[in-house]
Amino acid sequence: MNHYPVFLDLSDRHVVLCGNGEMALAKLRLLIRTPAHLTLFAPQPEAKLVSLASANGATVHNRLPTDSDLVGATLVYTAFGDSTDHDIARMARASGQLVNIVDDLAESDFITPAIVERTPLTVAIGTEGAAPVLARAIKADLEARLPQSLGILARTGKKFRDQAEALPQGRQRRDFWDDFCFKAGPRALAQFGEASLENILQDLLERHLAQAPRPGRVDLVGAGPGDPELMTLRARRLLDAADVVIHDGLVPQAILDLARREAVFVAVGKEGFGPSTPQETINAEMIEHARTGAQVVRLKAGDPSVFARLDEETESLDAAGIDWAVVPGITAASAAAAALGTSLTRRARNSDLRILTAHDLDGFAEHDWRSLAQRDVVAAIYMGRRAARFMHGRLLMHGADRATPISIVENASRPEQRIIASHLDNLVADLDAAALTGPTVLMLGLTPARAKDVVPGIARREKELA
Repeated sequence: MNHYPVFLDLSDRHVVLCGNGEMALAKLRLLIRTPAHLTLFAPQPEAKLVSLASANGATVHNRLPTDSDLVGATLVYTAFGDSTDHDIARMARASGQLVNIVDDLAESDFITPAIVERTPLTVAIGTEGAAPVLARAIKADLEARLPQSLGILARTGKKFRDQAEALPQGRQRRDFWDDFCFKAGPRALAQFGEASLENILQDLLERHLAQAPRPGRVDLVGAGPGDPELMTLRARRLLDAADVVIHDGLVPQAILDLARREAVFVAVGKEGFGPSTPQETINAEMIEHARTGAQVVRLKAGDPSVFARLDEETESLDAAGIDWAVVPGITAASAAAAALGTSLTRRARNSDLRILTAHDLDGFAEHDWRSLAQRDVVAAIYMGRRAARFMHGRLLMHGADRATPISIVENASRPEQRIIASHLDNLVADLDAAALTGPTVLMLGLTPARAKDVVPGIARREKELA
């Protein structure tokens, strides 16, 4: 994020617009909607530019600005479309002003976003100049989605903010505003009009003051394999409302960014054979925050019920008398199969599916290796990267075919997803050569449906070249 988004108060501020023609007119149409003191500089300005500026109280000078004209300006826009813009920009910067050269991202100190306005609600959309067409498309979509009534609700609510401070800051106050903005407010506006809103706010405030605060609770939520678009709607909604987010280390930042910035984030990463947060600490964190009345999301990568110690956490919450619920997510096996473009089960191939962990609390996990070594067995092996040599030996010892296909899927569903097509005989060497760092699942018995985006086994290529 090179351009930091802010909303700048232009009350009693001086803004300078230099330019002529359609580019200057477009900026003027936007700036006259602010309370800024506007000054327009343009030799022989077009009549429609002068007319709009004068009608909205802006000062017009039929000349180029001098150094002294720019002193004290909060913002300077210049829109001549030639070298004049750069001359004005140099003058402005010399006296400490921020400059926007219209349609020249590289030479501008700031950019103006696409705006959806439902005063005082304002949505600003920016792409840092990379895709203005995309910004306009999003603006058009939001214009259609956001009713004009939102502005009425926001304006009425703004006048009531002082009274609303009678509610404790935090979730109780957010519940009040949520009730007004999305339930009682829209209903009253549709049925009785804007004049009813202040009475509705007063009634709501009295009701919320009389209510006991909601007790804390914990939702154990599956974040899925890492792509935010693969999260369930319920998971997204709970994350947006959470006061506290207790998250695994494998949950990517793109998903954490969906939570409120004001939420408390607690990282409780676990890594096989590496640094890990003790389970007792995680249980204590959930209980401690929920007892304060917080809405806690225990955010787990994948699905909470698959190798995520769900039972231990729910049992600890039950023992503490805290309410909880589980929200499933897409597990790594499903995400990896989707990446491969193949089925986890197939008629005449496998009638069952094994989901295994490569290690348990005591180290490398033992399994029914004889059955796993049979032909046409399909198994998704979680956390198998470090245990690959152990599994390789066990499978061969129990008669597995050295040519048994194993697909290695790293970062399934994420932009940095990588698929390595390997075989049992080459598995260890391929994993060593690939130097994987992301979450990885080994898909025993499955091959990618297409060659697209697949990295052939590195060790096998070296053998073939030799």
